[in-house]
Parts: sequence; C-alpha cells; structure tokens
Amino acid sequence: MLKKRNPEVLMDREVLLDLDYSGETHGPDSYGSLQNGGFIPPRYLNTAANDEDDDPMYVHCEQTSSPPVHPSGNYFRDGQTKIDFVLVWEVMVRRKRRSRGQLQGKATEDAVEAVQEESRSERRKAQLAQWRDKFIQNLQSAGLLMEKEESSSVKKAIHYLKLHAPWDVLVYYAEELCLRAPLQAQPQPDFNTSAQVLQKLWVPNIMKDSVPNRPVDYYTCAFRKSKMEKFLGSDDRENYFTNTQRHRIVYEILARTVYGRRKRAEVGVARLLNEGAFTGAFPLHEGPFELPGCDMQPDKLNKRQVLYHYWSNWLKWYKYQPITYCQYITNYNDQILPFTGFYTAWLLPAALVGTCVFVSGILTMGSNTPAKEICESGGLYLMCPLCENCKPWNISDICPMAKVGYLFDHPGTVFFSVFMSLWAVTFLEYWKRKNATLAHHWDCMDFHEEEEPPRPEFSAMAPAMEENPVTGVKEPYFPEKARISRMLTGSMVIVIMLCVVMIFLVTVIIYRSIVSVMMFETGSSVLRTQAGNIANISSTLVNLALILLMGQVYTALAEQLTKWEMHRTQTQYEDAFTFKVFIFQFVNFYSSPFYVAFFKGRFVGYPGHYGTLFGMRNEDCGSGGCLIELAEQLCIIMVGKQLINNVQEFVIPKIKAWRQKRALSSVKKAQKAEQPKCWEQDYELIPCEGLFDEYLEIVLQFGFITIFVAAFPLAPLFALLNNWVEVRLDAYKFVCEYRRPVAERAQHIGVWFIILEALSHVSVIVNAFLIAFTSDFLPRLLYQYKFNNDLHGYVNFTLAYSPPSYNYSSHTVCRYKAFRDENGKYTLVYWELLAVRLGFIIAFEHVVFFVLRVIDWMVPDIPESLELKIKRERYLAKQALADNQEALLQAKRLAT
Repeated sequence: MLKKRNPEVLMDREVLLDLDYSGETHGPDSYGSLQNGGFIPPRYLNTAANDEDDDPMYVHCEQTSSPPVHPSGNYFRDGQTKIDFVLVWEVMVRRKRRSRGQLQGKATEDAVEAVQEESRSERRKAQLAQWRDKFIQNLQSAGLLMEKEESSSVKKAIHYLKLHAPWDVLVYYAEELCLRAPLQAQPQPDFNTSAQVLQKLWVPNIMKDSVPNRPVDYYTCAFRKSKMEKFLGSDDRENYFTNTQRHRIVYEILARTVYGRRKRAEVGVARLLNEGAFTGAFPLHEGPFELPGCDMQPDKLNKRQVLYHYWSNWLKWYKYQPITYCQYITNYNDQILPFTGFYTAWLLPAALVGTCVFVSGILTMGSNTPAKEICESGGLYLMCPLCENCKPWNISDICPMAKVGYLFDHPGTVFFSVFMSLWAVTFLEYWKRKNATLAHHWDCMDFHEEEEPPRPEFSAMAPAMEENPVTGVKEPYFPEKARISRMLTGSMVIVIMLCVVMIFLVTVIIYRSIVSVMMFETGSSVLRTQAGNIANISSTLVNLALILLMGQVYTALAEQLTKWEMHRTQTQYEDAFTFKVFIFQFVNFYSSPFYVAFFKGRFVGYPGHYGTLFGMRNEDCGSGGCLIELAEQLCIIMVGKQLINNVQEFVIPKIKAWRQKRALSSVKKAQKAEQPKCWEQDYELIPCEGLFDEYLEIVLQFGFITIFVAAFPLAPLFALLNNWVEVRLDAYKFVCEYRRPVAERAQHIGVWFIILEALSHVSVIVNAFLIAFTSDFLPRLLYQYKFNNDLHGYVNFTLAYSPPSYNYSSHTVCRYKAFRDENGKYTLVYWELLAVRLGFIIAFEHVVFFVLRVIDWMVPDIPESLELKIKRERYLAKQALADNQEALLQAKRLAT
C-alpha cells in the first residue's frame, strides 16, 4: 500500500491532470507487486530507485516470503481497510511472433494485412495501458488508497484494483456533494398505507413481515465539516458514512479524474470503460446471498441475505417488499422497485372490481334478452352473405358468441370504465405522496442535480471544443443547428418506421380476411360460425410476433439515432431515447386494438355497395361484435407479451451469467486450490444494464389496463398476477445475478410520470368513444327509452333489409346489421343515436375530468405527517448549523 509522506505531492489538481507522461513506457503487466498486494506505479518505483532525495512519494512495501492470508469480507489484506470500489481490467498473454524467415516465406497480401492489424492492436493496447496508468496515478493524487490483486492463467491475466476513500477524502466530498448528516433518530416510518388502514381497523395483516436489522431513520441536514461534533456517530469514523455514501463519493472521484488530456475530454471511468481500458468498475455486494445454517439468528444476516430471504423468496409472494432495504439495490432513489410494489398493491382493488364486473356478467347472462332472441330465432332472420362466394346464414347460428359477447358488453363495463379512470388518477396522486415520503427518507427531497458532465460518447465524437458557460471550462461542443437537423432527420426515420407498422397492420387485416373466407368456403357449419374467432385469434398471434420483432428492431434503431443526434448529457440522451421508443411502442402495441375498436366494421357499406380494400370486401365485426374481438386481442397481446417477457427475464440473465463464467473459467481453473475472493465472485456477475426496460414494461401495461379496460375488465387481474411474478424475478436478478449498481440520486421517476399522466387522460377519452361507438350500451339504452324497456324486439330493431336491387340480383331478401332504410340511406334512428353518442362522450369526459380535478385538489402531494417531519428537520438543521447561535442567545438575555 502507498502512503504519502511529502506534502509537495498534493500539487494543484488542474496542473497534475494536464500532465502528459509521454516519455514513459507502460507494459500491460507493469502494475504493482502481486506478492504484497500493493499498487506501485513504475514511475514512482523508478524515481525511488534513482533519486531518493527528491522522491515525491514514500513507498512502503512489506516483503513477505509467501502471500498473506486474505481476510474475510470486503477489506484490504490488512483486514481493516474497507473496499469501496473495484476496477478490473484483463490482459491477454502475448503469443510468440513468427520468425522473420517464416514471415518472408509467407509474404502474401493477407499476411501483410494480418501483421498491420496486429501492429494496430498492439498500439491500441499500449494506448489503453498508458491511459489506465495515468488514470490510476491521478486517483492516487486525489487521495484514494489502493491495493492490487491478480488472477492469471495461461491465456490471460485479470487485474483487480481495490479502492478505498480515507476519512479526509470522504469528508471533503461529502460536503461538496451535499450529502445529508444525521442529527436525531426518529421512529421508523411505515411506508405501507394498507398496513396503516388495517391497523386502525384492528384487522390482522398477513402481508406484514418482521424484517430484521431495519435501517434507522434520522432527521438530517446538509453535511458540514465544521459542524462534525453536532452530527450523530461522528466519533465512529469507520462507520459514520454508509457504504452507499462511500460508493457514491468514490464514483464521483472516478467520474472526475482525467486520464489523458482535458482538452480532449479524456475524463472519467465511464469513458475508459467505453474505450475498453477497464472491463469492470463496481462496488462490492455486502457478502454472499446464500443463507447460512439453520442455527443462524436473523439479526446476524447481512443486507444481501436479508433481501434474498425476505424479498426474492417465492414463499414471500404475499408479503410487503422491504422498501427500507431497496436502497441497497437501487442506491438512493431510483424508484422503479418501490414504484412497482406500490403499483402492484394498487392493482389489487382494480383487479377485484374488474373480476366482480366479469362475474356479474356471467351471473346475469341468462337475463340477456337480445341473446335469447338470437338463439330462439331459428330461420326468422336470414343474414346477408359475409363474402362474395358465401351463402346466406341464419342469425341463430351465432347463439354461443352472442351469449359470450355479453360478458364484455353489459352495463357493468360502463361503471368499470369510470372506476378505472378515477383509479388511474387517484393512483398517480397517491404515488406523488409516496414518492415524497421515499425521497425524504432517502435524503433526496432537496437534491438538485449538479451540472452534468458530457457523456463519454459525446466527448469522443464531438467535433469542436467550447467553454461551458456554467463551469467556465472548455469541453466538447456540437453545434445546436446541426443537432436540430439530425433530430428532424431522425423524426423522419420514426415516421417511416410508423408507416412500416401500419403496413404490417394492413397485412394482418388482409390475412384475417383471407382466413375468414377460407373458413366460410369449407362448408362446415362449425368453421363457418367460428370463422371470425379463428381468423381473429390466429391473426392476433401473428400480430404479437410482429410487434415483438419490430420492438426489438426499432429499439436498436432508436439507440443508434439518439447517439447520432449527439446529445450532450446523459439525461438529455435518456429523455430523447425514451420519447422515441415510447412513441413507437405506443403505435406498435396499440394500433391493432385501435383499429378493431374504432375502424373495423365502419366502412363495410351495405349489400350491393360494399366497400373494398385491394379488391377484397372491407372487414365487418364478427358474430359476437367488435368488443369481444377487441377483448380477444387485448388478452392475447397483453398476456402473451407478459409471458414472453418473464421467460426472457428468467432465461437471458442465466445465459449472460453462463457466458461470463465461461469467459473466466480458464482463470478460475488455474486457481482451483484457492477460495474465490469476493471481488472475483462479483466480477463473475453480469453488469446491471439500467432499468429502462422495466419502466417501459410497466408503462405499456398501465396503458392496457386503462385505455381499453371497457372491453377487457380482466386486464387488471392479469397485470396483478404478472407483477407478483415480476417483483420476485427482479428481486432475484438484483440480489443474485447482477453486480451492485453505482449510487445515484433522483427525486422521482422522471419523464415516465409525465407519460403515465398522459395515458391516464387518454384513457378517459378512449373509453368514452369505446362505450359510445363500439359497445351496444347506448343503442340498447335508446331502445329501452323509446320502444321497450325489456329489450324485446331489439334484434329486429338493429337489423336492416337489403336493397331491392340486391334482392333482384341474388333472388333473396336478407338482413344486415345497420340503421338504414331499403335504399341504403341512414334512418332517423341513426342520427338520433349519433346525437346520443356524442352527448354521452361530452358528458362522460366532463364529469370524469371534473372528478379528477377534485381528486387532484383534495389529495395533497406531500402528506401532513411528512410536512411536520420536514419542519422539525429544518428546525434541527438551523440549530446545528448556526454559527452564531450562542451569541444570539446571549444577545436575547441582555435585551430582556
């Protein structure tokens, strides 16, 4: 280990980081001494050997005859110095070059190119080694302590550089990063609203679980070095800063440290990872996740074991998530895990109401008068042929579908549409309260994002340098006009891809028409009556495959487009990428349901004057109506997507972990006799690739259960079942399969909340139109009001007679579903019904949106109890940070 003895080493950081050690040569294996575990850059070794009087750093290395025994836990070899971060790089063992005679004997063009390629590769490796060496030297100058380990085999060597932030470094950066310091302990908050309600009602709560070693909650204030004596636990320097805070500080140093020239923006570990100088940079998990023997007390478990036993355990499926421990996984306030749990809990009442609505449809199916009339009609209603070569058919043939269609189109679905609209907004309002509580608990409520540095990819590809008006430092620059031009070009690509989705949609429609005709032409009565269902289900399966395929293609395309647009910061990049993917996925997933709900059957025409598409008659709704077809599509697309996603989330991490372990198998076999160290075990895990897919999946699911809920009341139930599985799969991934993520701070879920709010408002409009134009609710209501309250004769009311010209050509009088006269003109009933539909839409939207505004006004964004805590915290902070508090008290005494 290195210990700084000369204060002259602590030179000005800007001067140090702009040095260029071009005169030094760095081999890929020139780092440190493997025997003592100390990191010793060759530059310092050479200086120490040649000129001890001017030695800038005193090097202390205890020579040992045999490697010392590693202590258990995340510590250096001394067993006391904590490992705050680990940097990893791999070095391939050089192969012996061919002799000059062999090379001359094979001086072909391919051989020359191979030599040139090898030369370029060697230069690249040398460049990476030089960057790595300078980066590590600058980390030392920033005050980090280091220790190096190496695992090697015949083919390659893996270097692990363990980093530790001493007390002085932690204190300096804690104040600079505005970390929060504990002032006073407070009662542990209960984050589960349902638990509070059940406790007030004296109802036993089976969902509550006694999780051991719950973190203590504190009143906090901004950290100040000068006020250290007023903070709780300041005497215990070893444990004063939490592991998450230590990780955050060290990563901040890694992100700021220069490895080349600052003018070229050669800064930060993220760009070095992107360049390939390092293959890993991560904090360590706090021990193994496997549970010890049966005799182990719960309070002796480490945090990872607690999460494994109380969170990822499938037997705990009905228990609350241990939210206070989620900080260990997501680090600070990346709130997808608590958001998923909160959203899943709120799905429970929606699923119960939806299931009750569906069951009520089953119980009242016998009182469905129109279905009875259809089933008992016999040959009374002869329907017009459904295709050019088809024969007329009796409406009594669709008796089963008429009964089933009632399950998805009865008065209860209207109530459920209103309920889900109110549920969506109430859920979002209460999530604001939950979000505020979590942000305060995780000390992120007053957090404001600091000036973001440029993205590594932006720094590498930017064509110019320009001074940042905020920091005053020259940094990579890309002209705004060029970026706007690229964004407009990218928008054109998005439009083209949306047109491709529409082309696929038309293809599916044509496929459905062809299958329907084929079913009718078979002559089988069963296939003829079920032709619409067979065509709809098979086409939906094809559509689901196209949706998933196009989603993967477009996500990759959107990533390349967003990189090409050259967004400066990571936040700008993520927002642009999120917008592109969501717009595409919205059209990709919802275009087919929108078509069935609002366009299918609207342009059919009437006998003798049918509308056509590519020479084929336009689609009409099936025997049970368009609403049951919409329900079938929603069920297949939503449930199918969820099943495929869960299989992917289970299988893909396993495959990635297998590939990672296979890549490290040669090194592992070479050290068969040794027990794997904690940093080696964590390096075998796969890196966490972000939570974008998790957010996208939740948002798309939210759209399915709100936008088309009038047609599919069981959607919340399927979403609830999926999320119960999803929570445990995510828990297992984060605890057992992923490396520990790097700490980040944020106050909320960002742009995703805006998207959820937009979807909740769109759902009100879509459900209003769905009830008005797709459902039979309003035609039945109008018939009850004008003609018969018991709906007797309703089937005949909805059927029109074919025109005389059509009867003359076909020699048959037939019926079809429409409000037209014998000449094909719309009747007065049609216009009356249209007025009722438009009036219903206006009334539905105004009433629902008014109630939504009332809910928004009645539910404050911050709970009253939290406001009291914040006021108490500010009072304590004001007392702790007041420099002249004693003087003010003395002045008050003198004044009185």
